[in-house]
Amino acid sequence: MVQAIFDDENPETRARWAYPDTGTWDPDRNTNEFLALLPTWRSFGLLGFTLNLQCGNPVRGRGADGVVPVQQPWKVSAYEADGSLKPEWMRRLKLVLDSADQYGMVVILGLFYFGQDHHLADEAAVVRATENVIRWLDENDVTNVVFEVANECNVPRYSHDILQPARIPELIEHVRTLTDRPISASYASLPDDYLPPAELVGALDFVLLHANAIDDPAVIGEMVRDSRAKSYLTGGAKPIVFNEDNHFNFSQPTNNLTAATENYASWGFFDPGDANDYNDGYQCPPVQWGLTTPRKRSFFYELGRMTGAVRGRA
Repeated sequence: MVQAIFDDENPETRARWAYPDTGTWDPDRNTNEFLALLPTWRSFGLLGFTLNLQCGNPVRGRGADGVVPVQQPWKVSAYEADGSLKPEWMRRLKLVLDSADQYGMVVILGLFYFGQDHHLADEAAVVRATENVIRWLDENDVTNVVFEVANECNVPRYSHDILQPARIPELIEHVRTLTDRPISASYASLPDDYLPPAELVGALDFVLLHANAIDDPAVIGEMVRDSRAKSYLTGGAKPIVFNEDNHFNFSQPTNNLTAATENYASWGFFDPGDANDYNDGYQCPPVQWGLTTPRKRSFFYELGRMTGAVRGRA
């Protein structure tokens, strides 16, 4: 649900997110339509969702050449160049956090996203932005947030070294001096790099894995066992969460969702839409937040079956 507070300040790209019925993009409409669906999702047993203050890739490869550039042309960031917070972004964030709290839901709040972190002037601005978010959460008495400091920190597209695996433990340790909220950084499932190193696992309060490139459910179990072993070696057992996975074979006896939960790891539904209509998923603005596709309905049905919200099978 990472695009729930999305906005694009680049006038040259803003029009590409226009709603078909109005011909314009409206960030408040996007957030309000998201909020309207929260009670529906919660009724199926959903306990949490992801946000990011620089959102996520909104195009799923729909660039002119089919490739998302390292520095994405759209400007999607809650931060000014010096790390100060943009009031309109924080207003939308507060609406979402308050509503999630009302329904007893936790938000995995991402702070930075590759392709957008270059809008921060330098490393000091990254640190300042982090400090400002924590201060804002404290001032607003927000208690239902855990941190994803950087999304997919091992993707080699970050502009600032402090957001990459070798140095992100430094930023995490700094965050830990400012708040007792749980802290993590997610690890992408790159073809030859999908297991976070022990040094990173040791710096985290909970482990965030991605499984977009993992087609074999058996590998999901291996990822959990590897992460759990590294956590024992670096300070003790830690919760493990797959907060991004684009595999949807929920009707099969074994799938990535069941493989994760059977190994006592949480699992997150990543829905980019299909090849014919990206906007029917949750990743690409203008998002249709309703249960508008068979894929969405099958996920929430399976979730409801697992949590007891749905009894039996239709």
